[in-house]
Amino acid sequence: MSSSPESGISLEEQLGRKWSLESLNDIDVQTLISIWRTRSLNAPSPIQQFGPCGRIMKNSAMVMTIQDPASQRLTWYKPPLTVLVIKKVRDVSVLQPFVKLVKWLIQEKSMLVYVEQSVMDDTLLATNPSFTVVKDKLMTFRDGKDDLTDKIDFIICLGGDGTLLYASLLFQQSVPPVMAFHLGSLGFLTPFEFENFEDQVTNVLEGHAALTLRSRLRCIIMRKNEETAKDAKPPTNILVLNEVVIDRGPSPYLSNIDLYLDGKLITSVQGDGLIVSTPTGSTAYAVAAGASMIHPSVPAIMVTPICPHSLSFRPIVVPAGVELKISVSPDSRNTAWVSFDGRNRQELLHGDSLRVTTSIYPVPSICAQDQIADWFDSLGECLHWNVRKRQKHLDELSDLTHSSSNDTLDSLEHTDQIDS
Repeated sequence: MSSSPESGISLEEQLGRKWSLESLNDIDVQTLISIWRTRSLNAPSPIQQFGPCGRIMKNSAMVMTIQDPASQRLTWYKPPLTVLVIKKVRDVSVLQPFVKLVKWLIQEKSMLVYVEQSVMDDTLLATNPSFTVVKDKLMTFRDGKDDLTDKIDFIICLGGDGTLLYASLLFQQSVPPVMAFHLGSLGFLTPFEFENFEDQVTNVLEGHAALTLRSRLRCIIMRKNEETAKDAKPPTNILVLNEVVIDRGPSPYLSNIDLYLDGKLITSVQGDGLIVSTPTGSTAYAVAAGASMIHPSVPAIMVTPICPHSLSFRPIVVPAGVELKISVSPDSRNTAWVSFDGRNRQELLHGDSLRVTTSIYPVPSICAQDQIADWFDSLGECLHWNVRKRQKHLDELSDLTHSSSNDTLDSLEHTDQIDS
């Protein structure tokens, strides 16, 4: 069982009250390697000795346990009793699936269902006969006012990727397991289809599911005039699932942003801005800005410039354990603006700084198949990755069926003249 040196609690405790990761600790290590090596996303642990004399110095701070993502399975150590259902807003097509799901959870699974208060105020739902039957049995909450910590065992999202981002926003610490149904437009993060939702939800409730732990970024804004003030407000502290974006806002001037890594000045960004993203966010804004796509199980942070005024400024990937500091350069002509997963947009003034690290609280996303198949299916279906018309086989080309690879056009024309 792994634990964070900062929190002193186990990973299972950090991820939720009623679930944990099934491990394969009772199997011999060499057996594990032979069984899982073809499916593992992590390289074998490097040896600690180099030649007869050299070795890595023992240091407790460098000890880190990474579980093979292929072995991450959901298990409940208490039966889940409460479920939060998040549906896409302003979408009539989601209403009927929402009603069917909520009614089934209450009547067939005897679960306590939470929904947002705004759902109850929907006039279309109010006139739905099936919804009125279960309306009084629903529990409600208001975003920003009611705390859901330790109240929710399980989350179901109906809609697009935005519903999963909203679930991440609601839970700024431990996140219950999230099952996302594709009822939106893109659906990169929503692998489940709704047609046979009863069987799929039942399988998850029985603990038959793979998990992808989607890392999040912990973002803290430090204000210049608040760092020394005694009555200063607590700094802005937000966890993001996709990315934090620093840009020039409405200013016509280039952004001039200093980027530090573990206290060392790495570079100054001159352009439209900077994207700091998780591996999950690498297929969002970052990929549109020219970044590579990273599997969500890879421990990393991606730094991508937005339209840099430099031909050599390429996106970079840094270790997940580093701390990034972003601040407006002292000689910058303008300030900068920062947004967190597209929300909470605010100005970053001269002297202010943004600190970004990997959070200890990931989003446990339930897989429809497994970590690998779900991701590559999304790449193909949503982004049409590497889609190309197949090159024809030589047998399909009638003009070349009787020619060899050494034939030239002149020789083929000469043969045609003889035949005629």
